[in-house]
Amino acid sequence: MLEFHEITMADREWVSKCFAAANQRGSEYTFANLYNWSNAYTVQIAPFDGFMLARSGSTIFHYMYPAGDGDWAAAFAAIEADAKKNQMPLSFYSVPADGVERMEALYPGRFSYRSIRDSFDYLYLRESLATLAGKKLHGKRNHIHRFLEQNPDWRYERITRENIDEAWAMSVEWCKSNSCFETHSLQREACAVKSAFEHYFEEELLGGLLRVDGRVIAFTFGSPSTRDTFVVHVEKAFSEIQGAYPMINQQFVQQELSEYTYVNREDDLGEEGLRRAKESYQPAIMYERYAVSEKR
Repeated sequence: MLEFHEITMADREWVSKCFAAANQRGSEYTFANLYNWSNAYTVQIAPFDGFMLARSGSTIFHYMYPAGDGDWAAAFAAIEADAKKNQMPLSFYSVPADGVERMEALYPGRFSYRSIRDSFDYLYLRESLATLAGKKLHGKRNHIHRFLEQNPDWRYERITRENIDEAWAMSVEWCKSNSCFETHSLQREACAVKSAFEHYFEEELLGGLLRVDGRVIAFTFGSPSTRDTFVVHVEKAFSEIQGAYPMINQQFVQQELSEYTYVNREDDLGEEGLRRAKESYQPAIMYERYAVSEKR
């Protein structure tokens, strides 16, 4: 019988091993993402024979596609037993494309599958983000040129114990300027960012910041989901400083991510402006996600 519990920092080691075995490039396959958003989505987890099983929700459970490797049929059976015990319908979220294939092979015709375009992650070639080469990225280069022209006294720094408080202070200021606590989605994000700063070094996050005239005006951080993919969890900049966003993006990729092939900049949440911005960087891969439920 599965024993689900709220995720804690004590779960980091075994959960990370399951994620490594899963070898998925999605942003949910990082401990930092799972932990920092667990309160927002009421996530509980349970170990099961080489897998991490997770469920989200309080009145109705939705199960995450099993993370790990081993006896897949047994893992799905354990989830099904938990759903029956709690008198819940059997439904899954964040199922990757190869997961759809596996589930259909194990249970032909039993489930219906629905792609969730708003939840697709955008994966870019690291080299493309670092160089911004080519005609399609000309506009990004122009934004950075204007940033450099208007802000000659700038510098990039990795986030360390010496400067993390300044990055957090900038995050608080950004939230005030953008009325975070008047919008449900921004409020949840603010709580996740706060959790990340509180556990930054325990989660082994990697990040950077930009200064202009000594003041922090942008920061970003993330963690790897696979050996070849780094996930950017958070990126914030003061929008009144032209080019600050493309500048922190490029500098972080150039300075910190040379060992990775891909940079996952997560999904667009279905927001039209965010989708245009992410598409404008010319993604190399769209990491697909599906919602899966039993046919009635």
